[in-house]
Amino acid sequence: MAFRRSDLPDGFLFGTATSSYQIEGHGQGGAGRTHWDDFAATPGNVAGAQNGAIACDHYNRFEADLDLVANAGLDVYRFSTSWARVQPEGRGAPNSEGLDFYDRLVDAMLERNLKPAATLYHWELPSPIADMGGWRNRDIAGWFADYTDIIMGRIGDRIWSAAPINEPWCVGWLSHFLGQHAPGLRDIRATARAMHHVLLAHGTATQTMRALGMTNLGAVCNFEYSQPADDSPEAARAAATYDGIYNRFFLSGLFHKTYPDTVLEGLEPHLPDQWHADFETIAAPLDWIGINYYTRKVVAPAPGPWPSYADAAGSLPQTQVGWEIYPEGLYHFIKMVHSEYAPDLPIYITENGIAAEQTVIDDVADDPVRITYLNDHIAQVQRAIGDGFPVKGYFIWSLIDNYEWALGYAPRFGLVHVDFDSLQRTPKSSYHAMQAALMG
Repeated sequence: MAFRRSDLPDGFLFGTATSSYQIEGHGQGGAGRTHWDDFAATPGNVAGAQNGAIACDHYNRFEADLDLVANAGLDVYRFSTSWARVQPEGRGAPNSEGLDFYDRLVDAMLERNLKPAATLYHWELPSPIADMGGWRNRDIAGWFADYTDIIMGRIGDRIWSAAPINEPWCVGWLSHFLGQHAPGLRDIRATARAMHHVLLAHGTATQTMRALGMTNLGAVCNFEYSQPADDSPEAARAAATYDGIYNRFFLSGLFHKTYPDTVLEGLEPHLPDQWHADFETIAAPLDWIGINYYTRKVVAPAPGPWPSYADAAGSLPQTQVGWEIYPEGLYHFIKMVHSEYAPDLPIYITENGIAAEQTVIDDVADDPVRITYLNDHIAQVQRAIGDGFPVKGYFIWSLIDNYEWALGYAPRFGLVHVDFDSLQRTPKSSYHAMQAALMG
């Protein structure tokens, strides 16, 4: 690596991130069915019709996986709890096996001097809740608060940080407007309601955790740099609309108690009644803000109804999954979040990483492209800190190769290679390079 821990300020935290459905193995331990199981069982939705029933079998291998985190010299392990593992029906009685698992998991982190950073929801909605409308149903905010009370009533006393919902854009827009993630809808009314209700659920969960006496609570949003395809006013407008939907809608709700005009232009007729009244809950005070960042998108105008844009070809190098590599975008969003939305909050880079083709030869998994990617993005973090922005940590996605949703098991995001036949873990050269940077 081009940096050492000593190049960052004292107290700066390095970590890695995973999510429950992507690694645990959801078909064990009494977990209930999720809408991702349903989505994956529908032909054409997921590469190879693959699902998370076994995934990386982290449910049984978490001790060894946490050894990998600790041995790399990382400080924080960002994990998620599964609603359907904790409450198989999404409501009602909890699953004791699920609660016991997260108890053991958190204790194992603390035994290794790792800071547990919990996310309550990383997309594994219980199927019975989906049957009742899922994120379209306003009642989900109350059900989510009940789930929050159950899981954090069990482990919240040992959690270093917590955020209710990972990447609300994916929960709302990607899943209800683009239809690329579960539940696979393409419906603007469903989208508007899901995007609003996910923020309402964020607020109810935050209030629930405060009532339990928890501190260090935040929000984790994902961001994608929006680049106009050309210099025309039409392209600028298209890129601004994309930016509003992807990057500003959720921040505006959380911190400004409103939504951007560029988004209300299309969604306001479809938002639920009295949506304005929910902002007091949505804007519950936070202790930090998390940025998930991977790529940029080149945006062109397109005919037809709002949002009237289309993806355009970009000119930058791409990852295994076709995402352009644009490290400067990370600096842009650090500056934007601090300057325009949360000037008083510390910022954590809660996800950043790359999917790269990977093979293991003679027990060696060489991934120089990941080392370059991490170096270039951490350099942007250092630049931001040098300019006075309060970035306090950087967490790599992901610890291990895992189930990458609609793309199945092909994309390789991990610092550690997983053979999905044997489930053997092999640390990659990027893991060893990070280890040397942090512990050398």
